Amino acid sequence: MSTIKTLRVGIASCGIASGAEDVMALLKTRANSIPVVGVGCLGYCYAEPMVEAVLEDGSSVIYGNVEATEKSIDNILSLGEAGRFEVPPERKKREKIMVLALAGRVDPIDFDDYVAHKGYDGLKRALAMAPDAVVNEVLTSGLRGRGGGGFPTGRKWSFLAAKKAEEKILICNADEGDPGAFMDRSLMESVPHQVLEGMLIAAYATGATKLFIYCRAEYPLAIKHLKIAIQQIYDHKLNHLGDRDVEIVIKEGAGAFVCGEETALIASLEGQRGTPRFRPPFPTDSGFKGYPTMINNVETYGNVPLILRDGGAEYAKVGTAGSKGTKLFALAGDLKYPGLVEVPMGITLGEIVFDIGGADRTKVKAVQTGGPSGGCIPVENFDVPVDYDSLKTLGAIMGSGGMIVINNDRCMVETARYFLDFTHRESCGKCTFCRVGMTRMYETLERITKGQGSEEDLDFLADIAPKIKAGALCGLGQTAPNPVLATLRYFRHEYEEHIREHKCRALQCNAMVKLQIDHDKCVKCGLCVRSCPVQAISADFEIDPAKCTRCNSCLDACPKKAIYRVHNGDEK
Repeated sequence: MSTIKTLRVGIASCGIASGAEDVMALLKTRANSIPVVGVGCLGYCYAEPMVEAVLEDGSSVIYGNVEATEKSIDNILSLGEAGRFEVPPERKKREKIMVLALAGRVDPIDFDDYVAHKGYDGLKRALAMAPDAVVNEVLTSGLRGRGGGGFPTGRKWSFLAAKKAEEKILICNADEGDPGAFMDRSLMESVPHQVLEGMLIAAYATGATKLFIYCRAEYPLAIKHLKIAIQQIYDHKLNHLGDRDVEIVIKEGAGAFVCGEETALIASLEGQRGTPRFRPPFPTDSGFKGYPTMINNVETYGNVPLILRDGGAEYAKVGTAGSKGTKLFALAGDLKYPGLVEVPMGITLGEIVFDIGGADRTKVKAVQTGGPSGGCIPVENFDVPVDYDSLKTLGAIMGSGGMIVINNDRCMVETARYFLDFTHRESCGKCTFCRVGMTRMYETLERITKGQGSEEDLDFLADIAPKIKAGALCGLGQTAPNPVLATLRYFRHEYEEHIREHKCRALQCNAMVKLQIDHDKCVKCGLCVRSCPVQAISADFEIDPAKCTRCNSCLDACPKKAIYRVHNGDEK
């Protein structure tokens, strides 16, 4: 039997949150002479903490949901059968690992480890080419911006490269403000050198002299790894690009969603309030402090080393005619296997949700793509290929890669209200369409979910949403009405039920439901009484609907599932 050569422990944020640091510490005390290495995210967030035992023969054994106990650790060290993790076969068949090839395989802060896995080979090849040849290589690849807009990356690079200026600015947008999205965070935590290599290649190709990484302060581990990697770049003089040295600076953002928009990000970087401005001039003409400026997001830069290392034509073999390469998605919601996945462009929604995510085909109602500014796509349309153009025909967007699966026990009106609650609060307030229009839309959805809506409300929503999209200044306002438009398009019947029948079929809208106790199931253990924060449950186990806030504490506490929701006026 082969022996263990190295032990890898996933210590990205998902692993740390699950207790991976304790697992790693115990491994180090019991592994004797076997090296224990902290690596990034493998993508199987549901199975953290994870440990990979790399064997002398080159194979490996992965263990999931590892506990920080001597029994669990000794089982790994003896290559025991307990806790072995197997990638679901359908996921293995559907995924196409390119950008994430080194995530969970290399030590994020070990320069030599990255280089040993062909790290900086793309930069070396780029430096042996003329800058315009590098731009052409990216054009050949067909890479489109992974931040959501999908603008051809090579074209954007060519705009900056054509500018003559004493200083040119390159920015990495690492703001990633979408709720539930963690693609960029995982890349920065797991392979910071890969992101930085992509930026250095872009700087060489465009003539940029100063590089900024605008990263939200809520990503402390990503920032820590980036700072270490940047110092290693300086130490190895990789920031010397032919005729110039480039400076790399990290700017920590304060968490404003609007700062994901290019001009708002630039304003924040300059020390101003993060609000967008009119375009033209576009950033490549006049951006940071008036200098020509180019912005790509983390995942876009993460693709660049692959393109320069293997060639643009090779990269273009993956994907569809209009959307090349792979895409990272953060899967969340009602599914069995949440986490980070990488799939080829052109895969269908159904393959991602069911085959990779393991969602229940009998329960799924829809999927929300593109974050809070995306659209809800019903299960009937899950045969659509996932690319930039196909999703738009359904009233949705790919966005940066957030994907939330929604089951039948979720209310689509409440889903739209939830997303507008986020976007209307995140509006910078600069333009009236977004500041006032989104607030009025949110207030309308609030009324509907409380059973106070009218037929005129539906006409109002359908009328104002396109006007906000047309009149808003930046991408936040232009896409914020999408959840309402999509749910009205595909789930109008749920809106009508809320208004006409004062019923929420998912029993999710609190104002339309009440809680009851099934006394045949109730064992009078008292856990519900003790868990209720407002003392709405009496000593004889009756729920006072006037006091009850529908917080679900009693539902969670009941061991016999004797508490349930019903529509107001309904009895068991």
